[in-house]
This record gives sequence, C-alpha cells and structure tokens, in this order.
Amino acid sequence: MSELATIREDDGAVIILDQTKLPRETAFVRLKTLADAAHAIRVMQVRGAPLIGATAAFGVALGLQEGRPLEEIIATLAATRPTAVNLQWALARMEKVLENSALAGRREIAWQEARAIAAEDAAANAAIGRHGLGILEPIARRKGRAEVMTHCNAGRLATVAHGTALAPVYAAQEAGFDIHVWVSETRPRNQGLLTCWELGQAGVSHTLIADNAAGLLLMQGKVDCVIVGADRIAANGDVANKVGTYLKALAARAHGVPFYVAAPVSTIDFACPDGAHIPIEERHAEEFGALRTQVANPAFDVTPAELIAGIITERGIIAAKSLGALKP
Repeated sequence: MSELATIREDDGAVIILDQTKLPRETAFVRLKTLADAAHAIRVMQVRGAPLIGATAAFGVALGLQEGRPLEEIIATLAATRPTAVNLQWALARMEKVLENSALAGRREIAWQEARAIAAEDAAANAAIGRHGLGILEPIARRKGRAEVMTHCNAGRLATVAHGTALAPVYAAQEAGFDIHVWVSETRPRNQGLLTCWELGQAGVSHTLIADNAAGLLLMQGKVDCVIVGADRIAANGDVANKVGTYLKALAARAHGVPFYVAAPVSTIDFACPDGAHIPIEERHAEEFGALRTQVANPAFDVTPAELIAGIITERGIIAAKSLGALKP
C-alpha cells in the first residue's frame, strides 16, 4: 500500500497533509512557525491523537527555531486541544529533554526528539497491526471474510503511519485475508469519509453508513468485531474517543460482538484515574452549519472499561482493567 506522508520535514519547515481538504482535494500545508503548528492542530488540519502529538513535537522545534522561550512554546501548543492525551505526552517529553540540555544545542535536540517521536509512532502502529491481526485472522479463516466496524478515522491519516484501529485491517489485507469494513460517517465533521478515502486508496472493501445505522447492523449479525481508536485512555481502562463510540460499545455488548480499542501506550494517561476525569472538548456550533438554534457539540465521549474486550497496543492485547502492567 502506497501511503501519503501525513507529516514530514522539509528544509527547516514541516509539511502536513491538510485533512480539512480531504476527501475532495489532496493538499499540503507548510508549517514554518509555532503559530502555524498550533493553528494546524486547533483547526484539525492534523487530527488523530498520535499525529497531533507528533505535530506538537515538531511545533516545539519550530518555536525554538524562531527564538521563542520554551515555556511559551509549551503553553501555546498545550492550549490547542484538551482531550487528546498524546498532545500533552509529547509536550512533556519534549520539555523534559530540552530543559536539561544546553541552550546552544536546544534547537537541534528538539528536531532530533521530534523525529524520534514520529518514528516511534510509526513503529508502534505497525506492531498494533501485527497484534490485531490475531483477532481478524481466525474470523477470516472460519467465515471466509471478516466484517469489522469502526468509527471516525483511526487510520494512517490519524497517525504518522499505519494507523491504530485500521492497522489490523491493513495487516490482514497484506496477509491475504478478505476484510470488509463498516464505516460510520461520524457527524458533524464526517470523518468517516476520511476512513473511506484511505480504505479506497488501499483497496480494502468498505461501506459507509450513517452513525445511527450501527446498532441495526450489530443486531443483524453483520459485524464480527468493532475496532476503534482512542484519544485518551484513563488508568482504569475507560476510553475517550470520537463522540458516538459509547453507543457502538453498548450495542456491541447487547449483541455479543467484541469491542476493541487500538492505541499506542502513549495514549494511556496513568495520571487520569477514570473517564470522569477526562476533559471533553466542546467544539464550535458552526460545525453543524448555519443553524438558528442552540447547539451542543461535544467532540468525544467515554466508553467504560467493562464494555471493552481488549486494548490493542504495541505491546500486545491488554485487558482494559489491567493497564497497570504497562505503567512505566
């Protein structure tokens, strides 16, 4: 599968794939400053927790390149989006490395650490794919085809490479198994269209559905498993993901369909005790269009650990309530 790079360096700048233009247009944006990086995260030119984290890391390097104070850089980027923990994780990692480095070498160290974060994300996601293949392969062998449901976009567009929830799908495809993906549109940003776009690019069979059709498909036995990504995982295994995820988890439990979350260990927030402590981003009413009515637009919801069959990480598939074993 040929992949468009979601983020890459270019002569002291950072090039990102502008996801606000997809699927209508494939366009790239050149980030040259801290403000450019913060804007890209805030308006969702980059999206998906792992990619947000990588972009923030490169944003730190851009800010230092401008001569900005490290404290200002961290504060600016931290204020962009509240729910995706990889943002805070990447900034904390950058800050720790840089605050102990000599000022003369900070700029180059920042670029090196940002590159390391990006490379580690790609490697982690490839491993998620290998572990998740263990779920899909038995289904495909038994039935001839594995039917997977996902929500929002947790594919390669949400990461540096490979994706999280879609990584097992791509691994299964590369292994020669027949896979079909049910993709919910994910209102109001319609991010499911990005999933359809990238699955189409990869030649994976898929069907777009309205968000509220998911329960019916699960009831009808048309889905073998659900795999979604995550923006933050609390220490007790509760998972914040795109709003609508919780409803799918409830419907999956009601009809005996296993519900999995795929995410790198960096998405686990061990300082957050449970889902009630996860901040939920409220986005602009304008995303619904020009409506003359009051709008509530939470971007995420929380799925309790007891509804999750397992969390697929680069270290293996872990029970949601057993994440303590992964704590550094």
